[in-house]
Amino acid sequence: MLFSSLWKSRYKTHFGATDCWWRPGLVVLLCWSCVTQLTFGNGTFEESKHLVIQREGEFDITYNDTVTSENQTIYAFNHTVSRNKTEGVRVSVDVLSQNLKSPILFVVRQKQAVLSFQVPLILRGLYQRKYPYNHLGRTLCQPPTKAASETQYFFVDVSTLSSQGTNYQLRVSRVESFTLQTDKTFSFTASPSQPQYFKYVFPEGVDTVIVKVSSDMNFPCSVMSIQDIQCPVYDLDNNVAFIGMYQTMTKKGAITVQRKDFPSNSFYVVVVVKTEDEACGGPLRFYPLRPDELIDAGNRSKILDVVVSPAIESEVYVMGMLFCLGIFLSFYLLTLLVACLQNKRAKRRALFHNIDDTSPAETGKTPASPNEYGSLADSTVSSEAVTESAPSIDSATSADNYGYMERSLENVGRSRQESLSSIEEDDYDTLDDINSDKNIVRTKKYLCVSDLSRKDKRVLSKKYQIYFWNIATIAVFYALPVIQLVITYQTVVNVTGNQDICYYNFMCAHPLGALSAFNNILSNLGYVMLGLLFLLIVLKRDIVHNRALSCNDVNALECGIPKHFGLFYAMGTALMMEGLLSACYHVCPNYTNFQFDTSFMYMIAGLCMLKLYQKRHPDINASAYTAYACLAGVIFFSVIGVVFGRGNTVFWIVFSVIHILATLLLSTQLYYMGRWRLDSGILRRMVYIVYTDSIRQCSGPMYIDRMVLLVMGNIVNWSLAAYGLIERPNDFASYLLAIAICNLLLYFAFYIIMKLRSGERIRCLALVCILFTAVVWGFALYFFFQGLSTWQKTPAESREHNRDCILLSFFDDHDIWHFLSSIAMFGSFLVLLTMDDDLDAVQRDKIYVF
Repeated sequence: MLFSSLWKSRYKTHFGATDCWWRPGLVVLLCWSCVTQLTFGNGTFEESKHLVIQREGEFDITYNDTVTSENQTIYAFNHTVSRNKTEGVRVSVDVLSQNLKSPILFVVRQKQAVLSFQVPLILRGLYQRKYPYNHLGRTLCQPPTKAASETQYFFVDVSTLSSQGTNYQLRVSRVESFTLQTDKTFSFTASPSQPQYFKYVFPEGVDTVIVKVSSDMNFPCSVMSIQDIQCPVYDLDNNVAFIGMYQTMTKKGAITVQRKDFPSNSFYVVVVVKTEDEACGGPLRFYPLRPDELIDAGNRSKILDVVVSPAIESEVYVMGMLFCLGIFLSFYLLTLLVACLQNKRAKRRALFHNIDDTSPAETGKTPASPNEYGSLADSTVSSEAVTESAPSIDSATSADNYGYMERSLENVGRSRQESLSSIEEDDYDTLDDINSDKNIVRTKKYLCVSDLSRKDKRVLSKKYQIYFWNIATIAVFYALPVIQLVITYQTVVNVTGNQDICYYNFMCAHPLGALSAFNNILSNLGYVMLGLLFLLIVLKRDIVHNRALSCNDVNALECGIPKHFGLFYAMGTALMMEGLLSACYHVCPNYTNFQFDTSFMYMIAGLCMLKLYQKRHPDINASAYTAYACLAGVIFFSVIGVVFGRGNTVFWIVFSVIHILATLLLSTQLYYMGRWRLDSGILRRMVYIVYTDSIRQCSGPMYIDRMVLLVMGNIVNWSLAAYGLIERPNDFASYLLAIAICNLLLYFAFYIIMKLRSGERIRCLALVCILFTAVVWGFALYFFFQGLSTWQKTPAESREHNRDCILLSFFDDHDIWHFLSSIAMFGSFLVLLTMDDDLDAVQRDKIYVF
């Protein structure tokens, strides 16, 4: 009771006190309101309501109003949203006043989103250049609705902090073609301040579509983006790259979209025009860089077309894979058929040979016993030294040949059983010094293969096997980091959505899993399969040759071009690695990893030239270490040229000088068969040779054939060096590869011409391979020069070359280049393998060196 009485008394006292000051406080508040009205309004209580003006807005009506810091206008709109039909709403604003000190702020409040922007809109370019835009157009985000039909409200608030009245125009309209239809082209206009975006819904049964945006105008540069259905939509130059997939474009752009990436089964196609053209390779106008200076961007409107088409079905993927496998498996079947026919023919020939030579009815003799055959072989087969260089009896007496010693077959058989590990690569044969003097043998006017095949066969076999083991080691250490790097590239593309990182043919890029262009990767299967097939063919020949040697076959021991298969194994391995690395390159092709696609092409060209040279010069061919060191130098220059060679005059001068000097040194090495010295007296000896041979005696070159080849090679290489120095092509890697291929083709043609000129012939199988390979190379180069993409330009300019698929709706021109070039390389290898089969029964002292 006590506490209750106390609370009541205190409550009464408090209320009474409040009543005492409440009435005077009300008077003060009313006076302050009057002062406020006189200060910020027009002096009346009624005019204070105009601080916030609210209007009922209507669609497709242009509102011309003025806004100052003293008022704020709110336009209220409503529209009906249907679940089955999406209708876009676009807000267009135009500021009529000039030289505004403060911009007008527009805020669009929707059910689940807020869009705000200022006018003039300031967009920044490079070097913080500022471009103002007084006319804006923005499409409102459309939140999804669960009801069949729903009325949604949105409000447009207009305000400014400028005390000066600013005139503006506001128009809200419906976008009738907001939803894109499949296979229907829609045209629209966009600018930096008026981006456009549209909605697309996946129809039933379609899991993948390709969105193509095109224009007849190169510039202004624009960006196309694919974004999920969410608010806000990033549709300005400074935020379009925040989410989704995007790519810059000039005339063409294409993005393949899969349903699995969009849970709502729909997406937005956003097109934004950039404030500057530098990202698309356009010119960047020069302006003085002054603080806060606004630059007039001019008219940057662009007319574009957009169409969404269904991509290929899963059945097309299966057909593409089966087609690719079928093409290259047919080569396996064809090879098996040819091998069967050759074996059948060989057995028939051996049968006829036995009937003619050993039939008692014809010879009147009884068949010889095995021991008699052995003694006959012992009397006719020379030692292993003669195996490499055995001359005929007639030629052995000539002055051009030097002593050959014979050993019994027993010693030959025993020497073959020795371990190769006991043989050093630098070992020479056991001839006397006078008989093995290089300066005497190699400077003869007319050389035969027997003169340059004097080393122990085991030494050369080990020497050339090093080519295979070295390239296998290089392949492992090269391929593993490459695979890791391209996986990282593809991950970056998928995570960031930046499709400017990779230079695909986007008009024909079929994704599979995380791979963006599976067709470009699949088409490299031919290099691997045909490289493996070539290794199997070489292995079969190697086994047959070793069996012939073990049986002491006279032709294998004394006749034909010496059989060394190490370089062939290296060539097949290089072809397989070219396929693997080309596939890695096409995971994300760009200028930083282009060397992945070309490194083993340099290897293949170099190995082919070495093999051509080795055929007639088995003793003096370069070692594997020297050859791969030179190829490493070529790849080093390739990387330096790609990184620093673009437009760098100093680099091109240095490279051209090195190219010419290397050509001269190699020419001297080939002409004198390695019997020359590079020392301080080289210039004196050159002057002496020119004086004695050209001026004093006026005699021609001693080795005319070699001189013709080398003169032609120097003309070609000097011309290529001059072209590079004058034109300075951006694609240095391809330029370097062109040098290698031109030299290889020149040497190939010279070899065939000299072979025919020496009275040798080309067998039917080799001739078919030559003709077939030449035709395939012609078609392959045609598709190579189609140029569907190029990393020498910007990604946007590269897409101008993109074209649709031309084979099975799955493969493009570059894929066909992969098919044909792999077949052509395989055919070229077969030509090298079979070209000298006609000499298998010709003694080596009758086979000329050229």
